[in-house]
Parts: sequence; C-alpha cells; structure tokens
Amino acid sequence: MSVKIIYFVHGTTTDNIEHRSTGWMQGKLSEKGIEQSIQLREQINLAEIDLVICSDLKRAIDSAGYVFHDSKKILYDERIRECNYGDLNGKDASLVIYQEHIDKKFPNGESMKDVEKRLRDFCKYLLENYNEKTVALVSHKAPQLALEVITKNISWKQAIDNDWRKTKNWQPGWKYEISKEDF
Repeated sequence: MSVKIIYFVHGTTTDNIEHRSTGWMQGKLSEKGIEQSIQLREQINLAEIDLVICSDLKRAIDSAGYVFHDSKKILYDERIRECNYGDLNGKDASLVIYQEHIDKKFPNGESMKDVEKRLRDFCKYLLENYNEKTVALVSHKAPQLALEVITKNISWKQAIDNDWRKTKNWQPGWKYEISKEDF
C-alpha cells in the first residue's frame, strides 16, 4: 500500500507581505499569490494527479482553485490546515518561532507535534482510501514540515533547519510517498 503525494503551498498572501503569521485565520492571496497560482498550473503535469485535497482555509482554497479549477475535483480537509498559533494568529511573523513550539503549544494553540499528529491521521486516511493514487495537496508550512518529519524520518529540528523557505529553494511541487510501513 502506498500513496504518492505532490505537495503545493498556497501562493503569497497579503499577510505574508505584511510579515504576519496567519495561522488559522483565513488569509487572502495577494496579487503576487494569484499570479504564482496561475503560473504554477503551467509548471506541473496535471495528468499525473488523480485527486486534489486542499486545506479548508481560504488562501489554500483560492490557490487550488487557480491551479486546478477545471481539471480536477478538489476535496477540502481541515487536518491539513496550518498550525494554530492561538493568540499569535495574525500577529507579527517574528513572534511565531517553530523551534520553540515543537513540543510546547503556542498560547491557546497547537505545537508542531500536534500538527504532526493531524498529518499522521490524514496520511492513514490517504492510505486507506487512495491506495496507489497520486494526490496533490494544497496546504501550508507546518503541514509540509510534518510530512518531512513523517516521510524522511527526521526530527522537527532538522525539518525546520532544512526548510526551503530558509534556503529560498521553492519548486513547483514537492514529492513524497507514504506507505503502510511508515505507520
């Protein structure tokens, strides 16, 4: 049993531009984010994707709509939402420090390990329902880092240290594979 995942992060939001961490707030794509999503459609192979599952937050829904609008059915799942930063949702991005919240929850929010737990549950769901399929996910930073931890068997510290956002190494989709042996 295995599922291939192609992971896409939502386009740049107005909060990103204003250096705010949106967390569980809906967020809005900026003009740049809309452009990125439209351009992404031209950079990927839609034919290799069997299904699209998107976070239920507006910024991811809008990105998925621009990329997959007439080619794939899009499902929505709250388990692949961004981390809940609790009291820091919508606050200055400099206040949201993942390294300090691997095990410790953000005030009135989640920890990175909470996000990992959600993603592990989601991955089991994928294996049970979409065996041998290729699933596109449109989501956020913390769920992608959780997938790095799950699929590469690395620590949260390693995932955070190697995050493409730090290296500015964006790509049009990241490929992962999950199998029953991972769980």
